Amino acid sequence: MAGSDDAYLAREARARKKIDEQLAAAGWIVQGKDEIDVNADHGVAIREFSLEKPYGRVDYLLFVEGQPAGVIEAKAEGTTLVEVEHQSGKYVEGLPEWMEPPVYPLPFIYESTGSETRFTNGYDPDARSRPVFTFHRPETLAEWSRQILANSTAPTLRARLKSMPELDSTRLWEVQAKAITNLEKSLCDDRPRALIQMATGSGKTFTAANACYRLIRHADAKRILFLVDRSSLGEQTKLEFDKFDVPDTQRKFPAEYNIQHLRSQTIDSTSRVCISTIQRIFSILRGDEEMDEETDEHSVYELPVSEPVTVEYNAELPPDMFDVIVIDECHRSIYGVWRQVLEYFDAHLIGLTATPTKQTFGFFRQNLVMEYSHELAVADGVNVDFTIYIIKTAITEGGSTIETGDFAGYRDRMTRKLRWEAVDEPVQYTAKQLDRAVVAEDQIRTVLKTFKAKLFTELFPGRTTVPKTLIFAKDDSHANDIVQMVREVFGKGNDFATKITYRTRDGKPEDLLQAFRNSLNPRIVVTVDMIATGTDVKPLECLLFMRSVKSRTYFEQMIGRGVRIIDDTDFQSVTDDAEHKDRFVVVDAVGVTDTDLVETLLPLDRKPGASLEDLMKMVGFGNRDPEIASTLAGRLARLDKQLPRDDREMLARLARGPYLGDIAHGIVEALDPDTQIEAAKAAGGSEQDDAAISHAAAGLIAEALKPLSSYPDLRTAILDARRSFEQTIDEVSKDTVLLAGHSEDGREKAAAMVGSFKQYIEDHKDDIRALQVLYSRPYSERLTFAEIKDLAAAIQRPPRLWTPERLWHAYETLDQSKVRGSGGRMLTDIVSLVRYTLDQDDELVPFRDQVDLRFASWLLTQEQNGVTFTDEQRQWLTWMKENIAAEMGITAESFQYTPFAEHGGIGKAVQLFGDRLTPITDELTGALAA
Repeated sequence: MAGSDDAYLAREARARKKIDEQLAAAGWIVQGKDEIDVNADHGVAIREFSLEKPYGRVDYLLFVEGQPAGVIEAKAEGTTLVEVEHQSGKYVEGLPEWMEPPVYPLPFIYESTGSETRFTNGYDPDARSRPVFTFHRPETLAEWSRQILANSTAPTLRARLKSMPELDSTRLWEVQAKAITNLEKSLCDDRPRALIQMATGSGKTFTAANACYRLIRHADAKRILFLVDRSSLGEQTKLEFDKFDVPDTQRKFPAEYNIQHLRSQTIDSTSRVCISTIQRIFSILRGDEEMDEETDEHSVYELPVSEPVTVEYNAELPPDMFDVIVIDECHRSIYGVWRQVLEYFDAHLIGLTATPTKQTFGFFRQNLVMEYSHELAVADGVNVDFTIYIIKTAITEGGSTIETGDFAGYRDRMTRKLRWEAVDEPVQYTAKQLDRAVVAEDQIRTVLKTFKAKLFTELFPGRTTVPKTLIFAKDDSHANDIVQMVREVFGKGNDFATKITYRTRDGKPEDLLQAFRNSLNPRIVVTVDMIATGTDVKPLECLLFMRSVKSRTYFEQMIGRGVRIIDDTDFQSVTDDAEHKDRFVVVDAVGVTDTDLVETLLPLDRKPGASLEDLMKMVGFGNRDPEIASTLAGRLARLDKQLPRDDREMLARLARGPYLGDIAHGIVEALDPDTQIEAAKAAGGSEQDDAAISHAAAGLIAEALKPLSSYPDLRTAILDARRSFEQTIDEVSKDTVLLAGHSEDGREKAAAMVGSFKQYIEDHKDDIRALQVLYSRPYSERLTFAEIKDLAAAIQRPPRLWTPERLWHAYETLDQSKVRGSGGRMLTDIVSLVRYTLDQDDELVPFRDQVDLRFASWLLTQEQNGVTFTDEQRQWLTWMKENIAAEMGITAESFQYTPFAEHGGIGKAVQLFGDRLTPITDELTGALAA
């Protein structure tokens, strides 16, 4: 027994030696009880300090600025420290009475074996211990003591995290607001790690910037470290912070708080947000005087680090340097080889990713505070969907052989100098050796020629400008070969295609990348990894894989380069023959999509060959197949982005509420395996009950498809709406002239159109609001411009495709003598057309002409009644007349637009007409639009 006690005491002595060393490294002076000088420095640790009875003796009593502040309980290595927290917790109340510390009981409690240390701030709400790399610096404990004294209601960071004000979500998408709210709930619950999973393009960085601002502004976070995958992405992140408007002041973020993009080995002491790569932080911890810039530009995927890195204490970058660390595009390597760098800091960890893995979930302790998948982002119009196109060649699949006597080129990898000589024995190479050990020029040429041949026929039919395309190469040498071959195959110059990698020599990679985003050229860019993850190129429409990928996460991030939406005007400024970006194409020339990598990132449109009409029929007949449902979600999400507002509103009414995008979102939710499992559990099943999950899934899908399956008129209207704006382009069929001359049956067609129009009015006089009003004589209510627009939209839908101009021309063809003027060019001419068709008017006269006649008559009546107007008033009355001719009325809102706004708007109108303004506008509308 005595021997084991001696061994324990020896282990505890070794532990205290380590503790002494760690305290000294952190800036503390360690003193024995017989050499006490608590003012020797900012921080002094007194060994074996005797407390009041019955508290005994504390292993270390910590003094900050000459005042007691905390305690350390030392234990032998191997001791479970959580077990001794009760003992160390007592020491903070056992000081001699003659001591009067500013904060009492003492706030700071440590338990340590020298190899493991735990820390508790006793003034945290529901204070609990947490592991720390080492002891905090005296300066840090001094600052924390000042905070405790200054704010008794929220004395610590964790206390302030519990009292964050409610989020103002005005400037945020719903998913962004939800992510921030859920994150703050997690921080409020003192969960040290949280993971946010949001699809690429859904605004992760903007969301993080909002969260960082709130943590600094409302929780007084000292400094936030924002880790990016590589330095060039740090520039994008800083730009997001630079343009961020602070809600309270409307000033930019940098005007309120310092932001540092770390490009040196020194962290600015005044910075509140520090943007860096994890490899640079490790380099600083290691004490490197400088860091190779190329290493900073490499993704951690590409760095030659295979073993977990180890870190040592560095006084220049202490563990308490950051309160929060945001890890953007966090992935497996972060939590493998780089894990110790993150765990060195005493900070809350927040992960951002579009592509989480099991390792990611494990590192963040399964605390997923937000989940927003690519499929949901497509359904919500935040991402665009994609299609996969396969190119296979014989050499890509099976390699080839250079026969004896054939000439082969041999290129030096470093100098790229080429020599040619005949081979003296067959050189056989496999597909895996392509472009690394062997370059088969015709394999590259064949892939690119096929890509070019299919570009405007199968990939982007009807287009003539090469879409912005990104080609993934195996290495820098392979990228050079591809660039040269692209220029050759497309017959274009240097501006058309270029390489953007870390070794780019014909300009800064950032400048080339900016041109790829915003300029007409380059059209095609070849990269190895610089644009593979995180980089934002919104106009990108095509990804061509000429390299394989082993990592599922890396593959998904590469696919993510194409998903971003872009404003139509911005899109057309770089791709002149495009209308809008509603999809992108993945061209697979190496079989990467034949592997299981693609299983977690599939396009919503799983049935690209099925027509929308066939899909609607299947749903109408009760089909609930997940592949059909997913395809419909993808088609509806795309359609919802393309339709004009009036058609979207009309379809929402037919769906009894939801827009097409909402229906698509609901379908994607129903297809989510997690949602299906939760539904099965709610119904009494379990996660292992496949039958219960299948039953729940069928019910969820059926419910999500209900608006489509239950309302045939909605299905028909969706098909009509799509036909109304989409044309099929036939570039294959050859046409010949059958007749060139005046149509002999023109009058018959005009008569048929007029007859159909009359019948349409009769059939719909009770269900179209404009026709209800026009049918009633005298008019029971005033007709509105919105009702005219609804009528115009209704008659223009397939199969009728009527416009006011076509109907006007039909009446001119039948009887020119009864048609006055050139009408049909304004929407309000529909009023004239309907009145003439209903025999309410004897002649077909443009609505504007009728308004002009009525206006002249109204002015004459005013004069006869003794009402006069100044020249300026007459000018404003004329403008009001023009507004009535175009929009069926004049309201207070009309004065906000041309020509009123340019001449003083509503204020000027009130000045001119005074109290008569409203009576005059009402009277004019009634008299002229009758």
